Amino acid sequence: MSEQTLTHLDEQGHAHMVDVSGKDVTSREAIAEGYIRMLPETLAMITEGRHKKGDVLAVARIAGIQAAKRCSDIIPLCHPLMLSKVTVELIPEPEHDRIRIETLCKLNGRTGVEMEALTAASAAALTLYDMCKAVDRGMTIEGIRLLEKQGGRSGHWKVEGR
Repeated sequence: MSEQTLTHLDEQGHAHMVDVSGKDVTSREAIAEGYIRMLPETLAMITEGRHKKGDVLAVARIAGIQAAKRCSDIIPLCHPLMLSKVTVELIPEPEHDRIRIETLCKLNGRTGVEMEALTAASAAALTLYDMCKAVDRGMTIEGIRLLEKQGGRSGHWKVEGR
C-alpha cells in the first residue's frame, strides 16, 4: 500500500480546501447506502401509505436529493459541485424490519462525488426518522457507507463483494 496523506491538511497541519484546478475534468460517479431499522408496524405504516404525514418515502427521496445538492453547505471543506444526476432509492426490507437507502451521484468535474452520495443517504435516513419518530423513537440509522466510486485519478473502487 502506498503512503497516504490527508489531503485536507497543509504542510503545517492546518485544514484547507484542496486545490483541484489542475485536475482533469472526468466523468465521476459514487454510490452509497444506508439503512434505517424500525418496528415492523412502522414499516408497514410507511409501505401501506397509512402515515398521517403523507408519502414518507417521497419526502425522504426529495430530502436526499436536496442534501446532495447542498453538500458543500454542510461539510466545510467540500467543493460546491454541479451535479448532473442524483438518485435516491428507498427499498423496504420487511424481512429485516428496515428500509435500505441507495444513492447515486454523478457529474463531469475535477473532484469526486463520494461525500454527496453519503450525504444523500444520511439525509434520507434522517428524514425517515424525523417523519416517523412520533410512532417509533427507537429507530436506528446504520451502515452508511460508500459502495462504489468511479472516475478521476484514483480510478474505479468498489466495496468487496459488490
